[in-house]
Amino acid sequence: MGAIVEVASPTFEELVLEQSYQMPVVIDFYAQWCGPCQLLKPLLEKLTQEYEFVLAKVDIDQNPELARIYQVEGVPDVKVAVKGEVFNGFVGMLEESQLRSFLEQLNLKSQFDDALAVLETVRATGDIAQLQVQYADLLKRYPDRPQLLLDAAQFYLTQGQFEQTNALLDRIDPFQQPYGDQAKAVRSLIDFHQTVAELTPASETDELYLAGAQAAIAGDYESGLQQFLELVKRDRQYRADAGRKAMLTLFNLLGNDHTLTLTYRKRLMQALY
Repeated sequence: MGAIVEVASPTFEELVLEQSYQMPVVIDFYAQWCGPCQLLKPLLEKLTQEYEFVLAKVDIDQNPELARIYQVEGVPDVKVAVKGEVFNGFVGMLEESQLRSFLEQLNLKSQFDDALAVLETVRATGDIAQLQVQYADLLKRYPDRPQLLLDAAQFYLTQGQFEQTNALLDRIDPFQQPYGDQAKAVRSLIDFHQTVAELTPASETDELYLAGAQAAIAGDYESGLQQFLELVKRDRQYRADAGRKAMLTLFNLLGNDHTLTLTYRKRLMQALY
């Protein structure tokens, strides 16, 4: 956890320059009349609760000499002090995700990242009961993180807890990408569960679709893509082009830059054309 300090000219050296030898100091040059400054302020303050840095706030109207020394021409102007030196950061408003990227470039690791690392350790043990506990704790501490909501939704889905899965997905903004598309894809996985429960294979195409659905549910996405691709090659008309649609679902779930998406999107195009 970091700290927040109000800084003026007499205290700048102590609270910013000297402190920067202990941890990075993010300097927020702002003005009371500045609208973007007021939007940026709560985001920066929120992140001090998660990352180890000092947020030093400097009102340029009260401290014009500091603004002059550090060449502040517009606000908000965010700079960074490390080991007694002040470096440029960014000018203007950034979204929370962009602020997180900015802090990560300073080699700052969040408590959320640490919690996710613990979660992965528990996942590796295969202890489902402990995973339930970990997810419940993380969702309580970080209720608005779309990546956590997606991850937890997929976990509850593997446990057949469809109501909990849908409740978590409902908390994801469908227009926030790529999370909106991924949430839609996870909902499609619920359809795979229903298929596995209801479908009695009566043909080789049924068996391919069932095998792909089972693999997708289990998180073996490569195997699922292989089965669905074979289905596309054999019968495009099966269940109204279900093989291709299933592959698109997994692409959305994995993301456009995932190796499997890149590989199998190309193979799908080759099969179609």
